[in-house]
Amino acid sequence: MALVTFDFESQYLGNNSMVGVILPDKPRGVTPAEFYGSGKKYKVLWLLHGTFGDYSDWIRKSMIELYACEHDLIVVMPSALNSNYANWPSFGLGFNMYDYIFDELMPVIHNWFPASDKREDNYVAGLSMGGRGTCVLAFNHPEKFAAAAILSAAPSDLYDTKAQGGAMWDRMSKSIANFDSEEDFLNSYQNTFKVLKDKFEAGVDLPRLLFACGEDDGLYPSFQEFRAKADAMGLPAEYFTLPGYKHEWRFWDLAIQKALDFFGLETQAAGNPF
Repeated sequence: MALVTFDFESQYLGNNSMVGVILPDKPRGVTPAEFYGSGKKYKVLWLLHGTFGDYSDWIRKSMIELYACEHDLIVVMPSALNSNYANWPSFGLGFNMYDYIFDELMPVIHNWFPASDKREDNYVAGLSMGGRGTCVLAFNHPEKFAAAAILSAAPSDLYDTKAQGGAMWDRMSKSIANFDSEEDFLNSYQNTFKVLKDKFEAGVDLPRLLFACGEDDGLYPSFQEFRAKADAMGLPAEYFTLPGYKHEWRFWDLAIQKALDFFGLETQAAGNPF
């Protein structure tokens, strides 16, 4: 694959933003003019990192380049700090990650690269914080994505998170400062279970959903709790779990392969030999 790492000044983040993009390789036996001049638009996976990570995590710690090559796929990996893929207007000059994805990065990718902007050609996935970010993106803008894979995370009802307290509420409650009131926060785009439930009950055409979690992951109980709620309301979704795996890259590398199969992406012929 071709790997592009580029910086550009972001209007929505108030700084230079680094993005990793995996692009399909030119097959041997095809001329550069034929390949690069074909005008082909490729399917796109928006792939989100977790807490403490950046755009490079998936490249360094998984085999996503190989999997992208096998599926003739563009993979876009933004850097999101520890933003929960939310808007933080009071941080610096404004670090509005939610707006950045839709109003800036997507236009960059869809217009500067050979990337399809059709809903049926765009997918989103992420791990841990990136899994929660996948919920934020896919549930609030279901018209943008054909399918979504949430790895080692689950949609959370912020009302329940508040009632339970603990580390997750301590973390999520920091976002209250981005809203006029706590109630506004609890009813915002960040309350992903509420957003999902409301849209499902309203008959909105949601992306196809895959949820994955290792059975030894500390988040597995909340994953099971969500699954029970989803089953109770009749939400169509697929689930992928494996015993013996914790909150770890060994699981996420397996889970992203499952996600690519779930998306229905065709496997290409073997790539360039050594």
